[in-house]
Amino acid sequence: MIRKMSTAQPLKKLVSCVILDLDGTLLNTDGIVSDVLRVYLGKYGKQWDGREIKKIVGKTPLEAASAVVEDYELSCTTSELLSEITPMFSNQWCNIKALPGANRLIKHLSGHRVPMALASNSPRENIETKISYHQGWKESFSVIIAGDEVRLGKPSPEIFLEVAKRLNVDPSSCLVIEDSLPGVTAGKAAGMEVVAVPSIPKQAHLYTSADEVINSLLDLRPEKWGLPPFQDWIKDTLPLEPWRIGGPVVKGFGRGSKVLGIPTANLSTEGYGSLLSEHPSGVYFGWAGLSKRGVFKMVMSIGWNPYFNNTEKTIEPWLLHNFDEDFYGEELRLIIVGYIRPEANFSSLQSLIEKIHHDRKVAEEALDLPLFSKYKDDPYLKSST
Repeated sequence: MIRKMSTAQPLKKLVSCVILDLDGTLLNTDGIVSDVLRVYLGKYGKQWDGREIKKIVGKTPLEAASAVVEDYELSCTTSELLSEITPMFSNQWCNIKALPGANRLIKHLSGHRVPMALASNSPRENIETKISYHQGWKESFSVIIAGDEVRLGKPSPEIFLEVAKRLNVDPSSCLVIEDSLPGVTAGKAAGMEVVAVPSIPKQAHLYTSADEVINSLLDLRPEKWGLPPFQDWIKDTLPLEPWRIGGPVVKGFGRGSKVLGIPTANLSTEGYGSLLSEHPSGVYFGWAGLSKRGVFKMVMSIGWNPYFNNTEKTIEPWLLHNFDEDFYGEELRLIIVGYIRPEANFSSLQSLIEKIHHDRKVAEEALDLPLFSKYKDDPYLKSST
């Protein structure tokens, strides 16, 4: 099989160890936080507004609970809220999924004997429970420090400085990977290099103090920091554990044919909220099965399409075939097998169109490889035809 290394990246700085945050960086906890708070606030006749999550991301449990009590003007105290929701959260820890790229990163660094540490504002007991459901995680970390093991949690640098001390390394040789602003602030205050992976949509512009901002862990290039590069990119694509999604084709924004000349077969996102939150915005590829027409190569975007500034995350597949007619209402099934790039904004419509056509070329060539072509016969696609 032809393996292609990622394009050489200029070295930012040599680091010798990596310090990872847990919630929102390695684990997809935001959905569970929202689910629990929705139920809890409902008992008070209040409605959880997902936008409030930016006020609690990266905070200690006490700070987050205090913010909820204050914002929703609850009659309970912060400690009462914590005592009630802690068991609700504990029941959910076993359901938390690793974020895309988390297992890959841990396995990669561990395999290359790069020292790794976990530094989280969560209590030690919660950390231990959460990572126990993810095979190989606990033993991969040389050091684990929790928010209840330091005087001050993030944004104080104390937790990161304690990690450096226990690893017996200089803080300047540490690379911190964080999803929250408090975490980024703490890492920089500790004198460390920081890569931000914002867990809240459309917030990347706030992370100006980070040394690098990436869309997801799939986009991390360790070689930028003098660490061993990933070797799993194949012909400009990253193979993924396949995932499936389907439904009737719905009318999109009218942009596909009218503005871009690229006819997308849009799927409704209704019922796919949790799936959309699991997968980072970006460009993916795979196979599409249409109930009355067969199976076709496909490239698709998930996200907000910054050029058009969507307010909702959408799924926009482009079936790589020239159809003579529209097929609204037909059952469309997709199997996504790989990743091409993060979502990006463009300075002009022409540059956006050029990039989309480049994505098409990358997807078409990759789907001819046996690694990806075998999924053309996946029963999920055929069951709709």
